[in-house]
Amino acid sequence: MLASYSMKFEGALLKRGFWLYVWEIKGDTSHHVYVGRTGDSSSSHAQSPFKRIGQHLDPSPTAKGNALGRQLRKAGVMHESCTFEMVAIGPIFPEQRSFAEHVPVRDCMASLERAIADQLKVLGYVVLGTHPRVGNPDKRLLSQIHTIISSKFPAVSAQQGVQADRSASGGPSALLRR
Repeated sequence: MLASYSMKFEGALLKRGFWLYVWEIKGDTSHHVYVGRTGDSSSSHAQSPFKRIGQHLDPSPTAKGNALGRQLRKAGVMHESCTFEMVAIGPIFPEQRSFAEHVPVRDCMASLERAIADQLKVLGYVVLGTHPRVGNPDKRLLSQIHTIISSKFPAVSAQQGVQADRSASGGPSALLRR
Protein backbone atom coordinates (compact mmCIF):
# COMPACT_ATOMS: atom_id res chain seq x y z
CA MET A 1 0.00 0.00 0.00
CA LEU A 2 1.32 3.44 -0.86
CA ALA A 3 1.71 5.94 1.94
CA SER A 4 1.12 9.67 1.73
CA TYR A 5 2.36 12.48 3.95
CA SER A 6 1.76 16.19 4.06
CA MET A 7 3.76 19.24 4.95
CA LYS A 8 2.47 22.74 5.47
CA PHE A 9 4.62 25.82 6.05
CA GLU A 10 4.58 29.59 5.94
CA GLY A 11 6.23 31.12 2.86
CA ALA A 12 8.22 33.44 5.14
CA LEU A 13 10.38 30.42 6.05
CA LEU A 14 11.92 30.70 2.57
CA LYS A 15 13.43 34.09 3.38
CA ARG A 16 17.21 34.20 3.68
CA GLY A 17 18.81 35.84 6.67
CA PHE A 18 19.85 35.07 10.22
CA TRP A 19 17.22 32.92 11.93
CA LEU A 20 17.14 31.07 15.22
CA TYR A 21 15.14 27.84 15.32
CA VAL A 22 14.14 25.08 17.69
CA TRP A 23 13.16 21.63 16.45
CA GLU A 24 10.96 19.37 18.52
CA ILE A 25 11.63 15.74 17.57
CA LYS A 26 9.34 12.97 18.77
CA GLY A 27 10.04 9.29 18.23
CA ASP A 28 8.21 6.21 19.48
CA THR A 29 10.29 6.17 22.67
CA SER A 30 12.19 9.44 22.49
CA HIS A 31 11.59 13.17 22.66
CA HIS A 32 14.32 15.74 22.02
CA VAL A 33 14.77 19.36 21.04
CA TYR A 34 17.49 20.83 18.87
CA VAL A 35 18.48 24.49 18.78
CA GLY A 36 20.13 25.93 15.68
CA ARG A 37 20.67 29.06 13.66
CA THR A 38 21.25 30.10 10.11
CA GLY A 39 24.42 31.98 9.24
CA ASP A 40 27.36 29.90 8.00
CA SER A 41 30.59 29.69 9.97
CA SER A 42 32.84 29.61 6.92
CA SER A 43 31.09 31.85 4.39
CA SER A 44 28.98 34.99 4.28
CA HIS A 45 25.77 33.05 3.56
CA ALA A 46 22.70 33.00 5.80
CA GLN A 47 20.20 30.50 4.40
CA SER A 48 16.50 30.19 5.08
CA PRO A 49 15.23 27.81 7.78
CA PHE A 50 13.47 25.87 5.04
CA LYS A 51 16.78 25.11 3.33
CA ARG A 52 18.27 24.00 6.66
CA ILE A 53 15.53 21.37 7.05
CA GLY A 54 16.87 19.26 4.18
CA GLN A 55 20.50 19.86 5.08
CA HIS A 56 19.98 18.88 8.72
CA LEU A 57 18.52 15.51 7.84
CA ASP A 58 20.54 14.66 4.70
CA PRO A 59 21.48 10.97 5.14
CA SER A 60 24.08 10.86 2.36
CA PRO A 61 27.62 9.86 3.41
CA THR A 62 29.07 13.09 1.98
CA ALA A 63 26.60 15.41 3.77
CA LYS A 64 28.31 18.19 5.71
CA GLY A 65 25.42 20.23 7.16
CA ASN A 66 23.50 17.36 8.76
CA ALA A 67 24.20 18.12 12.43
CA LEU A 68 20.69 17.19 13.57
CA GLY A 69 20.76 13.85 11.76
CA ARG A 70 24.15 13.02 13.32
CA GLN A 71 22.91 13.96 16.80
CA LEU A 72 19.81 11.80 16.42
CA ARG A 73 21.88 8.81 15.27
CA LYS A 74 24.25 9.38 18.21
CA ALA A 75 21.19 9.29 20.54
CA GLY A 76 20.05 6.03 18.89
CA VAL A 77 17.03 7.63 17.21
CA MET A 78 16.01 6.69 13.67
CA HIS A 79 14.93 10.04 12.25
CA GLU A 80 12.82 8.44 9.52
CA SER A 81 10.35 7.30 12.19
CA CYS A 82 10.10 10.65 14.02
CA THR A 83 7.82 13.63 13.73
CA PHE A 84 9.47 17.03 13.50
CA GLU A 85 8.18 20.45 14.33
CA MET A 86 10.18 23.64 14.00
CA VAL A 87 9.73 27.02 15.63
CA ALA A 88 11.69 29.56 13.58
CA ILE A 89 12.31 33.11 14.75
CA GLY A 90 13.43 35.68 12.24
CA PRO A 91 14.97 36.74 10.19
CA ILE A 92 16.58 38.46 13.15
CA PHE A 93 19.18 40.07 10.86
CA PRO A 94 19.41 40.30 7.07
CA GLU A 95 22.09 38.42 5.15
CA GLN A 96 25.28 40.51 5.11
CA ARG A 97 27.16 41.69 2.02
CA SER A 98 30.64 40.56 3.04
CA PHE A 99 32.26 38.03 5.35
CA ALA A 100 33.68 40.87 7.47
CA GLU A 101 30.11 42.11 8.11
CA HIS A 102 28.82 38.54 8.50
CA VAL A 103 31.14 37.43 11.34
CA PRO A 104 29.89 39.73 14.14
CA VAL A 105 26.26 38.97 13.26
CA ARG A 106 27.01 35.22 13.15
CA ASP A 107 28.70 35.46 16.56
CA CYS A 108 25.72 37.37 17.98
CA MET A 109 23.43 34.61 16.69
CA ALA A 110 25.68 31.92 18.19
CA SER A 111 25.40 33.56 21.62
CA LEU A 112 21.60 33.67 21.29
CA GLU A 113 21.57 30.02 20.18
CA ARG A 114 23.54 29.01 23.28
CA ALA A 115 21.28 31.03 25.59
CA ILE A 116 18.14 29.39 24.16
CA ALA A 117 19.67 25.90 24.47
CA ASP A 118 20.48 26.69 28.10
CA GLN A 119 16.92 28.01 28.67
CA LEU A 120 15.38 24.81 27.28
CA LYS A 121 17.61 22.65 29.49
CA VAL A 122 16.51 24.62 32.56
CA LEU A 123 12.89 24.08 31.49
CA GLY A 124 13.51 20.30 31.53
CA TYR A 125 14.11 19.49 27.86
CA VAL A 126 16.71 17.10 26.46
CA VAL A 127 18.68 19.33 24.09
CA LEU A 128 20.71 17.64 21.38
CA GLY A 129 24.12 18.92 20.29
CA THR A 130 26.67 21.30 21.68
CA HIS A 131 26.38 25.05 21.78
CA PRO A 132 29.75 26.71 22.46
CA ARG A 133 29.76 29.92 24.45
CA VAL A 134 30.47 32.81 22.07
CA GLY A 135 30.29 36.13 23.88
CA ASN A 136 27.22 37.48 25.62
CA PRO A 137 23.84 37.58 23.88
CA ASP A 138 22.14 40.88 23.10
CA LYS A 139 19.80 41.35 26.09
CA ARG A 140 17.03 43.05 24.12
CA LEU A 141 16.92 40.32 21.47
CA LEU A 142 17.28 37.56 24.04
CA SER A 143 14.31 38.90 26.01
CA GLN A 144 12.10 38.83 22.91
CA ILE A 145 13.29 35.33 21.96
CA HIS A 146 12.81 34.05 25.54
CA THR A 147 9.20 35.27 25.42
CA ILE A 148 8.53 33.36 22.20
CA ILE A 149 10.30 30.19 23.34
CA SER A 150 8.62 30.21 26.76
CA SER A 151 5.19 30.41 25.16
CA LYS A 152 5.93 27.48 22.84
CA PHE A 153 7.98 25.31 25.21
CA PRO A 154 6.57 25.41 28.75
CA ALA A 155 8.54 23.90 31.62
CA VAL A 156 8.25 20.14 32.04
CA SER A 157 8.44 18.47 35.44
CA ALA A 158 10.84 15.67 36.30
CA GLN A 159 7.92 13.19 36.31
CA GLN A 160 6.68 14.38 32.94
CA GLY A 161 10.12 14.57 31.36
CA VAL A 162 9.89 15.65 27.76
CA GLN A 163 7.10 13.17 27.14
CA ALA A 164 4.62 15.87 28.19
CA ASP A 165 1.94 16.55 25.62
CA ARG A 166 2.20 20.23 24.76
CA SER A 167 -0.33 20.22 21.95
CA ALA A 168 -3.02 21.59 24.25
CA SER A 169 -0.87 24.64 25.04
CA GLY A 170 -0.34 25.57 21.42
CA GLY A 171 2.94 23.66 21.06
CA PRO A 172 5.63 24.63 18.59
CA SER A 173 3.39 24.44 15.55
CA ALA A 174 1.40 27.44 16.73
CA LEU A 175 4.19 29.82 15.66
CA LEU A 176 4.35 28.34 12.20
CA ARG A 177 0.58 28.74 11.77
CA ARG A 178 0.44 32.37 12.87
